[in-house]
Amino acid sequence: MPITSDDELRTLFDYETIAVVGCSATPGKAAHDIPEYMQRHGYRVIPVNPFQDEILGEKAYDSLADVEEDIDIVDVFRPSSEAGGIVDDAIERANERGDIKAVWLQLGIRDDEAATRAEGAGLDFVQDKCYKNEHSRLID
Repeated sequence: MPITSDDELRTLFDYETIAVVGCSATPGKAAHDIPEYMQRHGYRVIPVNPFQDEILGEKAYDSLADVEEDIDIVDVFRPSSEAGGIVDDAIERANERGDIKAVWLQLGIRDDEAATRAEGAGLDFVQDKCYKNEHSRLID
């Protein structure tokens, strides 16, 4: 089951490094403004966007596999139809490097089959919730 309780969500906010798949360089888009919020609250944001070299002052990577440093959470701003592949990439990386602890699909993004795979791989999983909304409601 994906994480839904406030106590479970709070534990995820202890993680510090967040790879944002689909991070946008365009202010005003949720995929830009929410990662910017994360940065303002002390989180290390690693943009994953193959069409940008830099976002929010950070080097942007083409894929999760290309990210050099350890990742705690993979935060997804891509359509639901792409979520399963991203989750599989996160599982593969977690199995190889042991760094990823959770996958978070943003508001409006769902994939129940991917949730089952992620949880089977030992990853915490959140779907169809806004990181910023939940963080500001529970922490900020």
